[in-house]
Amino acid sequence: MSAVVTEETTLREGAFGNAVALSCRECGHRVDLGPHYACPECFGPLEVAYDFPAITRAEIEAGPRNIWRYKALLPVPADIEQSPNTEPGFTRLLEAKNLAAELGLARLWVKDDSTNPTNSFKDRVVACALSAARELGAKVFACPSTGNLANAVAAAGARAGMKTVVFIPSDLEQPKQVNSAIFTDNLVAVDGNYDDVNKLAQEIAAEEDGWAFVNVNVRPFYAEGSKTLGFEIAEQLGWRLPDQIVIPVASGSQLTKVDKAFGELIKLGLVEEKPYRIFGAQATGCNPVATAYKNGVDAIRPVKPDTIAKSLAIGNPADGLYVLDSTRRSAGGVEEVTDDEIRAGIVLLARTEGVFTETAGGTTVAVTKKLVETGQLDPSLETVIINTGHGLKTLDAISGVVGPRATIAASYGAFEAAGLSDA
Repeated sequence: MSAVVTEETTLREGAFGNAVALSCRECGHRVDLGPHYACPECFGPLEVAYDFPAITRAEIEAGPRNIWRYKALLPVPADIEQSPNTEPGFTRLLEAKNLAAELGLARLWVKDDSTNPTNSFKDRVVACALSAARELGAKVFACPSTGNLANAVAAAGARAGMKTVVFIPSDLEQPKQVNSAIFTDNLVAVDGNYDDVNKLAQEIAAEEDGWAFVNVNVRPFYAEGSKTLGFEIAEQLGWRLPDQIVIPVASGSQLTKVDKAFGELIKLGLVEEKPYRIFGAQATGCNPVATAYKNGVDAIRPVKPDTIAKSLAIGNPADGLYVLDSTRRSAGGVEEVTDDEIRAGIVLLARTEGVFTETAGGTTVAVTKKLVETGQLDPSLETVIINTGHGLKTLDAISGVVGPRATIAASYGAFEAAGLSDA
């Protein structure tokens, strides 16, 4: 793999905050912090390891109302706020009483990440990747993407004044293409699905110097950004963990990092240790992790995606095995729903809570409903679901589902004749 760091680049002290190494998730072998993502001993994936100092709730609460309030728990420098970035995070945790009543849940919260700068949770992970790319001396900020990541990378690169190049499947939803192209003139559409695009990105990363692919050669740093969802949920609940949480699964990184975040909060004494159950949500048209979970196996068999939930359409998820570990260890599970159920989930969240989610969020709502109906989710326990993006990005998915109830003449008589007074 070609290094992002040039020969002239020397890491400054504290470039990665309290991070001390990259550790293999399989064999535990450690390597120096840098543009590495595969263990040299067993080729397993690497993740960031830390030596945390004592951290208090008060110190965190005194920080900015974005993810940098948790900078001591992330692989970023202490002066991260001084570097131009999109400052994502600290999105609302909405108590969803109407949806809870509809689903038969005692207490339900929606972590609504659709209000991030580019309207998805990807702004969180990209902010951490941008910091790593900058510290490592990268010249090009890039990614393969199913859409939301491309939006976030293009915007963050523009904010940081870096050249960005984003690669997407050519059949990606048009709104997501526009939302990337507005920030960069280097949007590249690739014939094939996300797995094809990702393979191309890995080939480029291996050949080109100075390219930081956020979810390839700086992936360990990028993935840590998802922890901030877990940190925020705990803080917004009054520094406690939920009983149950339902998270959409694409690569699986978000779910595993929320789990990691909860563990770090417990270890640091910032929350009381308690059992919590983690559930993953997939679409039937791209269900490799759900299939493995239901079959009770430890191997993820790749699939060819065929679903309206394109942001979840990763047929060979990098963190699939670790999703199985997290859900099984926590007595949770992984469930799947059809495209029609996804559409219904989008409408249900909108009409009960006034939140317009994209297809990934529709998947999460629909899976939550199915988990309750099948007895997998305990309706008496406090539950959190994550909405990862805004519905304006996936209008095509529901354009034929919702629309005018009636078309009438501009007269009260026409209004009465249409029976709208009883609406």
